[in-house]
Amino acid sequence: MDRWKSRSIQQTLRHSYIIIICLTLVAPMISLAFSWYQTLRYDRMITNVSRTNRLNQIVKSDISNELWDIVAGNKSFDEGQQYGIIRNINMQLDSIMRDTEVRENRQLLEVAGRAMNTLTDYVDRLGNQMRKRFPVTENEAILDEIRGVAELVSDILQDFIVLEIESASRTNESIKQTATLLSLLQIVVVAVVVLFAVFAQRSVSTSINRPIRELEALSNQIAAGNLSARAETPHVEELDNLTENLNIMAVKIKELINANIQEQKNLQKSEMKALQAQITPHFLYNTLDSIIWLAEGREYEQVISVTRSFSNFFRRSLNRGKEWVTVRDEFEHVENYLTIQKIRYRDILDFTIEYDGEMADKSMLKLLLQPLVENALYHGIKNKRGRGMITVRGWREDGKLCFRVEDNGIGLKAERLEEIRRQIDVELDSSMLSDVYGLYNVNKRLALYYDSLTKLDISSVYREGTAVSFRLPERINHV
Repeated sequence: MDRWKSRSIQQTLRHSYIIIICLTLVAPMISLAFSWYQTLRYDRMITNVSRTNRLNQIVKSDISNELWDIVAGNKSFDEGQQYGIIRNINMQLDSIMRDTEVRENRQLLEVAGRAMNTLTDYVDRLGNQMRKRFPVTENEAILDEIRGVAELVSDILQDFIVLEIESASRTNESIKQTATLLSLLQIVVVAVVVLFAVFAQRSVSTSINRPIRELEALSNQIAAGNLSARAETPHVEELDNLTENLNIMAVKIKELINANIQEQKNLQKSEMKALQAQITPHFLYNTLDSIIWLAEGREYEQVISVTRSFSNFFRRSLNRGKEWVTVRDEFEHVENYLTIQKIRYRDILDFTIEYDGEMADKSMLKLLLQPLVENALYHGIKNKRGRGMITVRGWREDGKLCFRVEDNGIGLKAERLEEIRRQIDVELDSSMLSDVYGLYNVNKRLALYYDSLTKLDISSVYREGTAVSFRLPERINHV
C-alpha cells in the first residue's frame, strides 16, 4: 500500500490503466477466438448440408434419366454421360467427406460410396447387355436395379443431411452456453475493474477526489448494465486518459454484446434455411412425375404449362439468393404453385388469387404465402370429400400489408386449433411439429425478420374451413 502511495498520480494511473486494459481484453479475446472457431465449424456443416442436398437431387434424377434415354433408344450407351455423372457424384462425396468432422457422418458417406460402386457395376452390366443386344425387358430389369441403388444412395444422403443438421444444432447450443459463460466473465472483469479503481483512488491526493468518484460511479453503472453511461473529462492531466479509455470500454462492451445478439439471430436464420431445404425434394419429385404422366398421355399443352409454372416457381424461390421480393412476385409464386398442384388434384382443387394493385411493388419477405397454401391443400382440401376452394388475398389497411389464405376444407376442432396455436408460438424440436411444420416455419420467420408481434392469426370451424392471415409493415429495413 505504501509503495502505491509513494508514486505520483501519473505513475499510479498509468499502471492502473495498463491493468484495466488487460482485464477488459481477456473476455473479448476469448469470445472472438471461440466465435471464429465455432462459426467456421457451423459454416462447414451448413455447407455440407447444402452440397449434399444438391448431390441428392443429382443421384435421384440424373442417373436414371440418362440411362432411361439409353434404354429407350434415344442415344447409344457410348454416347451417354452416365459415367461422367457417376464420377462427379463420387468426387463430390469425397469432397464432402473431407469436410465432415463427425465420424458417424463420415461412415454414412463411406456406405454411400460403396453403394455407388455397386451402381457402377450395374451400369457396366447394362452396357454389356446392350452391346450384346439383349431384349429390352432384360435391360429394363437392370435399369430397375440401378434405380433401386440410386434410391438407397439418396436415402443415405438424406440421413447424412439429418445428422449434419443435428451436429450444427449441437454446435449452436455450445455457442449459446459459452456466450453465457463469457458474459459472466465480462461481469466479473467489470467488477474487478471497479474494485481496482476504488483501490487506486486511495493512493491519490484529495484534490482529485471528485473526478475519481465520478469514474467510480461510471464503473458501477457499467457493472449494472448501463452501457450508455459516460464520464466527462476531468481536465486533470493524470486522469484524462483513464476517463477516455473507460468511455471507450463501455462502447466496446456494448458493441460486443450487440454483435453477439445479431450473430445468434443469423445462426437461427441459417438453421431455418437448412430446414426449409428438406421440403423441396418431395414437391420436386411429385411435379416431375406429373410432367412425365402428362407427356405419356400426349397432353403436350399441359406439359408446357406445368413446366413453365415449375420453372417460374423455382426462379421465384431462389430469387438470386435474396430474401426479399415484391408482393407481386410472392403472389405469382403462389399462382405457379397452385397451377402445378391443380394438375395433380384437378378433381378436388379450385383456387382464386386477388390482391390490391397498389401493394404490388411493396417489399416483403419471400416464401410466406406458399407454405400456408400448401398447408391448406394437404391438411384442409385433401381431407374433405368433394371439391375444395383455396382463396389467397392481399390488401392494404391502416398502413399495413394484409394477407389471408382461406380454404373450405375439413377445418379444425376447437381443441386442435388451440393446440396448433400453442405449437407454432413456442420453441419446439422440429420432429414434434409433424403436420404444423409449415405454419411454424412461417411464424418463426415472421418473428426473426420483422418482430415478435408479427405472427400468424389462425381461425377455423370444423367441416367449414380454415383461414390463416398476417399483417406486415409497408416499410422495413432489410437485415
